[in-house]
Amino acid sequence: MEYLLHSAMHQPLTTLSSLPALPTRASVAARHDGLLATAGWPQTEPPQPDSGLWQWIQANHRFNSQLWAEEDLARRTTVEAREIAANKRAIDGFNQARNDATERIDEILLLALGLVDPETVHTPAPRSTVPAGARLNSETAGSIIDRMSIMALKIHAMQAQTQRQDVATDHIASAQERLARLQQQRADLGDCLEALIAQAQAGQAYFKVYRQFKMYNDARFNPELVKEAKAAGA
Repeated sequence: MEYLLHSAMHQPLTTLSSLPALPTRASVAARHDGLLATAGWPQTEPPQPDSGLWQWIQANHRFNSQLWAEEDLARRTTVEAREIAANKRAIDGFNQARNDATERIDEILLLALGLVDPETVHTPAPRSTVPAGARLNSETAGSIIDRMSIMALKIHAMQAQTQRQDVATDHIASAQERLARLQQQRADLGDCLEALIAQAQAGQAYFKVYRQFKMYNDARFNPELVKEAKAAGA
């Protein structure tokens, strides 16, 4: 994970001419579901896609998958506290990586749509280059794709619940009902993604790269880590 973030984050962004078709509801869902069906996922990663955009969509999904697994482990009640502490630290790391990947997706899409100054795209405050009158969408395309990743994980897990042999029929029925709702929720998100991209292409809407600035992972800004550093230097 560390190698992926520190090496790829400093590679030049994919150029507009080399980008594949922009993401759609179907293409994003198919990629997420296909990765979840890959043997050994997420510990074993399949070959990287050719497109930088899809490399980061895959990375985001992998970090979300690892985050999901750690969240399950952190809820255990029969293990020692140090194991739960290790799970929590892993959760923080995967959450940071997931957000970094989401920002990278937004950078690439904004460049492809011509909505950001390429010279500022990696800076803390990328400069938008949007048509006059375009509305600002509060949610970014990358964040919608990130949410679709989470929905894919929920659908995958709920599908497994519908196939259990050790539960009563009412459990199966409840899981089937929830599965249908989750599938509809993902479809709705996909529709919103396509609408946002279409409106951005038409000059009617735009979004920005929003830096998350996760303070809890930053020793300079987390007040408890600042206290620890001061105590260690005293």
